[in-house]
Amino acid sequence: MHELTPERIVRLEDDAVVVLDQRRLPTEEVDRRCTSAVEVADAIRTLAVRGAPAIGIAAAYGLALAAGRGEDLDAAYEALAESRPTAVNLRWALDAMREDPSRERAERIHADEVERCRRMGAHALELFPEHARVLTHCNAGGLATGGYGTALGAVRAAFAAGRVVHVWVGETRPLLQGARLTAWELEGLGIPHAVIADGAAASLMAAGEIDLVVTGADRIAANGDTANKIGTYALAVLAAHHGLPLVVVAPTSTLDPSAAGGAEIPIEERDPSEISDRFPAHNPAFDVTPAALVSAVVTERGVHRAPYVETLPHEAAVAR
Repeated sequence: MHELTPERIVRLEDDAVVVLDQRRLPTEEVDRRCTSAVEVADAIRTLAVRGAPAIGIAAAYGLALAAGRGEDLDAAYEALAESRPTAVNLRWALDAMREDPSRERAERIHADEVERCRRMGAHALELFPEHARVLTHCNAGGLATGGYGTALGAVRAAFAAGRVVHVWVGETRPLLQGARLTAWELEGLGIPHAVIADGAAASLMAAGEIDLVVTGADRIAANGDTANKIGTYALAVLAAHHGLPLVVVAPTSTLDPSAAGGAEIPIEERDPSEISDRFPAHNPAFDVTPAALVSAVVTERGVHRAPYVETLPHEAAVAR
């Protein structure tokens, strides 16, 4: 068993932002020390820290570190903001820090994200049937959020309430965030689980072995179109075909009312070598699931259902 406290995932020390290097898990637990905003940006870009809320937290700490070191804050902001384009939480956290680039403000952002996740878990309980067998994709646990978890936080809350009996963990190619990270977190939490090849989801659904699909999000447009790890769209189509609900759990910092729909969400294209170092490869990090395939969106303020455009933009405005 391993205890994954918020400070273990990412923290600000006097001279560095320290992150638990997610590239080394689950075989090694190694800290990466970042002594400048540029180094924090590199840690985000290279996935040493990943997950929309977590990279926002890391960026907030990075700007606080830059302020404490007397760095050019505009340059630090740009370096951090450009590290990954899809997750809206990154700029949200940086904009909040621009008003007050202090350590205290960054730590408050971190604490608020953890508390938001706990509230999301409580709201999501009503969406889990009794004895639920849940499929999740990528990693939306404490590692991705700086503490408790969005999608995995909801699973944690439902398991504690006796509503979850098993979790299917999609391996999430090409970087195996599910097989490496989500399974590691579930092991530490004592929640029954099994890793599956991404391509196995359809047959499990057809066999009646899955009751619910729960994912996080990196950006949600005003109409409810949702950007998440590549492969989420395929799961949404499969879930719809088999009559299964797909629930998205994400904080209000993930809502982007400036994007009317998914076509306006920038999709990060990562290095082809993550797939093949010999043949040409196309490697988008995310895809967009149309709102029509999303059964519910859970934020810290409650459960949203279609038509999302009537509630999500308002909630985003209130949160900001």
